[in-house]
Amino acid sequence: MERRDFIRFSAVGVGAGIVAPSMALAEKPKQAVVSDIYYTQWSPGRWSEKVAGHLPSVAIEKKEGKVVVRVVTAHEMKNYEHYIVKHVLLDKNYKFLDEYLFNPTKDKAAISTFTLDNYSGELHVLSMCNKHDLWLNSTKV
Repeated sequence: MERRDFIRFSAVGVGAGIVAPSMALAEKPKQAVVSDIYYTQWSPGRWSEKVAGHLPSVAIEKKEGKVVVRVVTAHEMKNYEHYIVKHVLLDKNYKFLDEYLFNPTKDKAAISTFTLDNYSGELHVLSMCNKHDLWLNSTKV
């Protein structure tokens, strides 16, 4: 082996000996937890003064094997300046069920109604404000 090759391979070996252990011991990136992307009544974060107008309220009514879900967010609808963008329904595993998008030029209140076939268990409702983020409330059906 030539002297130059020996020096080059030695330098690479030393570098790998320093970098590889630190990579193996490095902390794995944390996965996003569902609660890191929304606010709740109990965890309003920076919006603690905004709970009343942003937390969606949920009413459940059962009719002929169907579940009617009425969602109301007591929030003003000030055209595109400040409004509730949408309501979203999620099942007990936070899987998407349905959504309603509001038109702030036509909708005067943030009220939506959903009909689900034979649903039971926990139901999660999201309300998204264009200025104050995403809010979650849950109920049992």
